[in-house]
Amino acid sequence: MKKIRISDFIVGDNKKFILIAGPCVLENERAAIETALYLKKLTAKLKIPFIFKASYDKANRTSIKSYRGPGAKKGLAMLEKIKGELNIPVLSDVHRFGEIDAAAKILDVVQVPAFLCRQTDFILEIAKKARVINVKKGQFLAPWDVANIIEKAKSAGNDNVMITERGASFGYNNLVFDVRSLPIMRNMGCPVIFDATHSVQLPGGEGTSSGGQRDMVKYLARAAVAAGVDGIFFEVHREPEKALCDGPNSLYLDSLEELLVTLTKIDSIVKMKKD
Repeated sequence: MKKIRISDFIVGDNKKFILIAGPCVLENERAAIETALYLKKLTAKLKIPFIFKASYDKANRTSIKSYRGPGAKKGLAMLEKIKGELNIPVLSDVHRFGEIDAAAKILDVVQVPAFLCRQTDFILEIAKKARVINVKKGQFLAPWDVANIIEKAKSAGNDNVMITERGASFGYNNLVFDVRSLPIMRNMGCPVIFDATHSVQLPGGEGTSSGGQRDMVKYLARAAVAAGVDGIFFEVHREPEKALCDGPNSLYLDSLEELLVTLTKIDSIVKMKKD
Protein backbone atom coordinates (compact mmCIF):
# COMPACT_ATOMS: atom_id res chain seq x y z
CA MET A 1 0.00 0.00 0.00
CA LYS A 2 1.06 3.56 -0.70
CA LYS A 3 2.53 5.27 2.37
CA ILE A 4 1.71 8.97 2.61
CA ARG A 5 3.66 11.25 4.92
CA ILE A 6 1.70 14.11 6.46
CA SER A 7 3.54 16.26 9.00
CA ASP A 8 5.42 13.79 11.23
CA PHE A 9 3.33 10.67 10.66
CA ILE A 10 2.58 8.08 8.00
CA VAL A 11 -0.88 7.24 6.67
CA GLY A 12 -1.37 3.71 5.33
CA ASP A 13 0.91 0.68 5.26
CA ASN A 14 -0.95 -0.89 8.20
CA LYS A 15 0.07 1.96 10.54
CA LYS A 16 -2.12 3.08 13.42
CA PHE A 17 -5.28 4.82 12.23
CA ILE A 18 -5.18 8.59 11.93
CA LEU A 19 -7.94 10.93 13.09
CA ILE A 20 -9.37 13.65 10.87
CA ALA A 21 -11.70 15.76 12.98
CA GLY A 22 -13.15 19.20 13.53
CA PRO A 23 -16.37 21.17 13.02
CA CYS A 24 -18.27 20.81 9.76
CA VAL A 25 -17.75 24.47 8.96
CA LEU A 26 -15.71 27.31 10.42
CA GLU A 27 -18.11 29.36 12.54
CA ASN A 28 -15.64 31.75 14.16
CA GLU A 29 -11.91 31.83 14.79
CA ARG A 30 -12.06 31.45 18.56
CA ALA A 31 -14.24 28.34 18.46
CA ALA A 32 -12.09 26.77 15.74
CA ILE A 33 -8.86 27.35 17.68
CA GLU A 34 -10.36 26.03 20.92
CA THR A 35 -11.64 22.90 19.18
CA ALA A 36 -8.34 22.32 17.39
CA LEU A 37 -6.38 22.72 20.64
CA TYR A 38 -8.69 20.32 22.49
CA LEU A 39 -8.29 17.72 19.74
CA LYS A 40 -4.51 18.19 19.63
CA LYS A 41 -4.18 17.57 23.37
CA LEU A 42 -6.53 14.58 23.28
CA THR A 43 -4.83 12.88 20.35
CA ALA A 44 -1.38 13.54 21.83
CA LYS A 45 -2.54 11.85 25.03
CA LEU A 46 -3.84 8.84 23.08
CA LYS A 47 -0.92 8.87 20.60
CA ILE A 48 -3.21 9.16 17.58
CA PRO A 49 -1.96 11.06 14.50
CA PHE A 50 -4.29 14.03 13.95
CA ILE A 51 -5.40 16.31 11.12
CA PHE A 52 -7.73 19.23 11.87
CA LYS A 53 -10.67 19.49 9.45
CA ALA A 54 -13.07 22.36 8.88
CA SER A 55 -14.75 23.77 5.78
CA TYR A 56 -14.39 27.44 4.90
CA ASP A 57 -17.31 27.34 2.44
CA LYS A 58 -19.95 24.61 2.27
CA ALA A 59 -21.08 25.15 -1.30
CA ASN A 60 -23.40 22.13 -1.22
CA ARG A 61 -25.83 23.10 1.54
CA THR A 62 -29.44 21.98 1.19
CA SER A 63 -31.00 25.44 1.37
CA ILE A 64 -29.98 28.80 -0.10
CA LYS A 65 -30.55 30.19 3.40
CA SER A 66 -28.10 27.83 5.11
CA TYR A 67 -24.85 29.11 6.62
CA ARG A 68 -21.92 28.31 4.33
CA GLY A 69 -18.90 29.57 6.22
CA PRO A 70 -16.61 32.62 6.24
CA GLY A 71 -15.47 32.13 2.63
CA ALA A 72 -12.14 31.19 1.08
CA LYS A 73 -10.01 34.22 1.98
CA LYS A 74 -11.04 34.54 5.62
CA GLY A 75 -11.44 30.80 6.15
CA LEU A 76 -8.07 29.82 4.73
CA ALA A 77 -6.48 32.52 6.89
CA MET A 78 -8.07 30.88 9.97
CA LEU A 79 -6.78 27.46 8.94
CA GLU A 80 -3.32 28.87 8.28
CA LYS A 81 -3.30 30.38 11.78
CA ILE A 82 -4.33 27.07 13.36
CA LYS A 83 -1.67 25.25 11.36
CA GLY A 84 1.06 27.71 12.29
CA GLU A 85 0.26 28.51 15.91
CA LEU A 86 -0.80 25.02 17.01
CA ASN A 87 1.50 23.05 14.70
CA ILE A 88 -1.35 20.89 13.38
CA PRO A 89 -1.82 19.71 9.79
CA VAL A 90 -5.07 21.00 8.29
CA LEU A 91 -7.60 19.76 5.75
CA SER A 92 -10.49 21.46 3.99
CA ASP A 93 -12.63 20.86 0.94
CA VAL A 94 -12.41 22.90 -2.26
CA HIS A 95 -15.46 23.43 -4.47
CA ARG A 96 -14.16 25.79 -7.16
CA PHE A 97 -11.27 25.86 -9.61
CA GLY A 98 -10.45 29.43 -8.60
CA GLU A 99 -9.67 28.42 -5.00
CA ILE A 100 -7.34 25.50 -5.71
CA ASP A 101 -4.08 27.49 -5.86
CA ALA A 102 -4.70 29.34 -2.60
CA ALA A 103 -5.93 26.22 -0.81
CA ALA A 104 -3.00 24.08 -1.95
CA LYS A 105 -0.52 26.61 -0.54
CA ILE A 106 -2.01 26.37 2.96
CA LEU A 107 -3.71 22.99 3.33
CA ASP A 108 -1.72 19.85 4.10
CA VAL A 109 -4.55 17.86 2.54
CA VAL A 110 -6.92 19.19 -0.11
CA GLN A 111 -10.27 17.41 -0.07
CA VAL A 112 -12.45 16.74 -3.10
CA PRO A 113 -16.12 16.84 -2.07
CA ALA A 114 -18.25 13.75 -2.72
CA PHE A 115 -20.44 15.47 -5.30
CA LEU A 116 -17.34 16.48 -7.31
CA CYS A 117 -15.48 13.18 -7.24
CA ARG A 118 -16.50 12.41 -10.85
CA GLN A 119 -15.40 15.79 -12.23
CA THR A 120 -12.33 14.80 -14.22
CA ASP A 121 -10.85 18.26 -14.85
CA PHE A 122 -11.34 19.20 -11.20
CA ILE A 123 -9.54 16.08 -9.99
CA LEU A 124 -6.70 16.68 -12.45
CA GLU A 125 -6.21 20.30 -11.41
CA ILE A 126 -6.16 19.48 -7.70
CA ALA A 127 -3.77 16.60 -8.33
CA LYS A 128 -1.39 19.01 -10.07
CA LYS A 129 -1.44 21.54 -7.22
CA ALA A 130 -1.99 19.67 -3.94
CA ARG A 131 0.63 17.55 -2.23
CA VAL A 132 -1.95 15.19 -0.69
CA ILE A 133 -5.54 14.67 -1.86
CA ASN A 134 -8.45 13.22 0.07
CA VAL A 135 -11.29 12.24 -2.25
CA LYS A 136 -14.71 11.71 -0.71
CA LYS A 137 -16.31 8.76 -2.50
CA GLY A 138 -19.64 9.94 -3.84
CA GLN A 139 -22.76 8.42 -2.32
CA PHE A 140 -23.66 7.35 -5.85
CA LEU A 141 -20.48 5.34 -6.53
CA ALA A 142 -19.70 1.67 -6.07
CA PRO A 143 -16.38 1.07 -4.28
CA TRP A 144 -14.76 -0.40 -7.41
CA ASP A 145 -15.53 2.82 -9.30
CA VAL A 146 -12.93 4.56 -7.14
CA ALA A 147 -10.17 2.97 -9.25
CA ASN A 148 -11.01 5.48 -11.99
CA ILE A 149 -10.58 8.41 -9.60
CA ILE A 150 -7.20 7.17 -8.46
CA GLU A 151 -6.11 6.70 -12.08
CA LYS A 152 -7.10 10.29 -12.89
CA ALA A 153 -5.01 11.70 -10.03
CA LYS A 154 -2.02 9.54 -10.90
CA SER A 155 -2.23 10.60 -14.55
CA ALA A 156 -1.57 14.16 -13.33
CA GLY A 157 1.54 12.97 -11.51
CA ASN A 158 0.16 12.68 -7.98
CA ASP A 159 -0.18 9.35 -6.21
CA ASN A 160 -0.61 10.82 -2.71
CA VAL A 161 -4.30 9.96 -2.74
CA MET A 162 -6.56 8.98 0.15
CA ILE A 163 -10.12 7.79 -0.39
CA THR A 164 -12.87 8.44 2.13
CA GLU A 165 -15.95 6.27 2.44
CA ARG A 166 -18.99 8.27 3.60
CA GLY A 167 -21.90 5.93 3.00
CA ALA A 168 -24.01 5.09 -0.04
CA SER A 169 -27.45 6.38 -0.99
CA PHE A 170 -30.20 4.03 0.11
CA GLY A 171 -33.58 5.24 -1.07
CA TYR A 172 -34.50 8.84 -0.30
CA ASN A 173 -32.86 10.91 2.47
CA ASN A 174 -30.89 7.94 3.77
CA LEU A 175 -27.40 6.45 3.63
CA VAL A 176 -26.00 3.04 4.50
CA PHE A 177 -22.44 1.96 5.18
CA ASP A 178 -21.27 -1.24 3.52
CA VAL A 179 -18.14 -2.33 5.40
CA ARG A 180 -17.10 -4.42 2.40
CA SER A 181 -16.21 -1.19 0.59
CA LEU A 182 -13.20 -0.63 2.88
CA PRO A 183 -11.13 -3.72 1.96
CA ILE A 184 -12.22 -3.40 -1.67
CA MET A 185 -10.83 0.13 -1.88
CA ARG A 186 -7.75 -0.57 0.27
CA ASN A 187 -6.81 -3.30 -2.19
CA MET A 188 -6.41 -0.54 -4.80
CA GLY A 189 -3.27 0.53 -2.97
CA CYS A 190 -4.33 3.86 -1.42
CA PRO A 191 -5.06 4.61 2.24
CA VAL A 192 -8.78 4.54 3.04
CA ILE A 193 -10.51 6.79 5.58
CA PHE A 194 -13.95 6.15 7.04
CA ASP A 195 -16.19 9.17 7.60
CA ALA A 196 -18.30 7.92 10.48
CA THR A 197 -20.37 11.07 10.99
CA HIS A 198 -21.39 11.75 7.39
CA SER A 199 -22.30 8.08 7.03
CA VAL A 200 -25.12 8.54 9.55
CA GLN A 201 -26.38 11.69 7.84
CA LEU A 202 -29.93 11.84 6.50
CA PRO A 203 -29.35 14.06 3.42
CA GLY A 204 -32.04 16.71 3.14
CA GLY A 205 -33.99 14.79 5.76
CA GLU A 206 -35.16 17.92 7.58
CA GLY A 207 -36.53 19.61 4.46
CA THR A 208 -34.20 22.62 4.36
CA SER A 209 -31.31 20.83 6.08
CA SER A 210 -29.96 17.35 6.64
CA GLY A 211 -30.79 15.18 9.61
CA GLY A 212 -28.59 12.59 11.24
CA GLN A 213 -28.32 9.66 13.65
CA ARG A 214 -25.51 10.61 16.01
CA ASP A 215 -26.13 7.60 18.25
CA MET A 216 -25.09 5.26 15.42
CA VAL A 217 -21.62 6.79 14.87
CA LYS A 218 -19.81 4.64 17.43
CA TYR A 219 -21.10 1.40 15.93
CA LEU A 220 -20.00 2.26 12.42
CA ALA A 221 -16.63 3.59 13.60
CA ARG A 222 -15.91 0.41 15.52
CA ALA A 223 -16.81 -1.70 12.48
CA ALA A 224 -14.53 0.36 10.23
CA VAL A 225 -11.53 0.10 12.55
CA ALA A 226 -12.16 -3.63 12.92
CA ALA A 227 -11.97 -3.82 9.11
CA GLY A 228 -8.47 -2.31 9.23
CA VAL A 229 -9.22 1.18 7.94
CA ASP A 230 -6.35 3.68 7.76
CA GLY A 231 -8.16 6.63 9.30
CA ILE A 232 -11.36 7.81 10.93
CA PHE A 233 -13.13 11.07 10.12
CA PHE A 234 -15.42 12.74 12.68
CA GLU A 235 -17.22 16.04 12.65
CA VAL A 236 -17.32 17.34 16.22
CA HIS A 237 -18.78 20.32 18.04
CA ARG A 238 -19.02 21.47 21.65
CA GLU A 239 -22.75 21.99 21.24
CA PRO A 240 -23.98 20.09 18.14
CA GLU A 241 -27.55 21.28 18.69
CA LYS A 242 -26.27 24.83 18.08
CA ALA A 243 -23.95 23.95 15.18
CA LEU A 244 -24.49 25.97 12.02
CA CYS A 245 -23.98 22.89 9.82
CA ASP A 246 -24.40 19.12 10.27
CA GLY A 247 -25.31 19.32 13.94
CA PRO A 248 -27.52 16.17 13.97
CA ASN A 249 -24.67 13.92 12.85
CA SER A 250 -21.81 15.67 14.69
CA LEU A 251 -20.34 14.19 17.86
CA TYR A 252 -20.17 16.05 21.16
CA LEU A 253 -16.54 17.04 21.58
CA ASP A 254 -16.39 15.79 25.16
CA SER A 255 -17.68 12.34 24.14
CA LEU A 256 -14.77 11.70 21.81
CA GLU A 257 -12.17 10.39 24.24
CA GLU A 258 -14.10 7.31 25.30
CA LEU A 259 -14.77 6.32 21.70
CA LEU A 260 -11.16 6.89 20.62
CA VAL A 261 -9.89 4.72 23.48
CA THR A 262 -12.12 1.89 22.24
CA LEU A 263 -11.05 2.38 18.63
CA THR A 264 -7.38 2.34 19.62
CA LYS A 265 -7.83 -1.01 21.35
CA ILE A 266 -9.60 -2.49 18.32
CA ASP A 267 -6.95 -1.10 15.98
CA SER A 268 -4.17 -2.63 18.09
CA ILE A 269 -5.75 -6.07 17.88
CA VAL A 270 -6.53 -5.92 14.16
CA LYS A 271 -3.11 -4.59 13.16
CA MET A 272 -1.30 -6.73 15.73
CA LYS A 273 0.27 -3.78 17.46
CA LYS A 274 1.42 -3.73 21.04
CA ASP A 275 -0.21 -1.25 23.42
